[in-house]
Amino acid sequence: MEVNQQDMAYNIDFTVAASDRIEAALCKRLESIRISRNITQVQLAMTAGVSPRTIGRLEKGQGVSMDTFIRVLTALGIQQNLEVLLPDPTVRPIERVDIGGAERKRARPGSSSDDRAPWSWGDGEDEDEQ
Repeated sequence: MEVNQQDMAYNIDFTVAASDRIEAALCKRLESIRISRNITQVQLAMTAGVSPRTIGRLEKGQGVSMDTFIRVLTALGIQQNLEVLLPDPTVRPIERVDIGGAERKRARPGSSSDDRAPWSWGDGEDEDEQ
């Protein structure tokens, strides 16, 4: 059975994939969105304010700046998807109830029962060795 490369790009497990695979999958999806809307690379480049070569590099997963990525999302009208990618961390109703409605200002490491000094090999002066 033959596997389509495009299907492989869409069917990736983001929890275990390497960053270059995730980048390639996202870029392939952007290319598919562009093509499905019958937009050429030149048209998208003009709307996004970047060069057509940059769009080509983006679609090949060859690395572009975050600014370029956001410009392309905006030009395609899908920038609202960034909200799903990075949800607002201040909107955590359960946590707000637990802390009395106050907003957290900084992160603190959780307390651990292993706050003892780290174990190390003795220097040979144990009580049993005398």
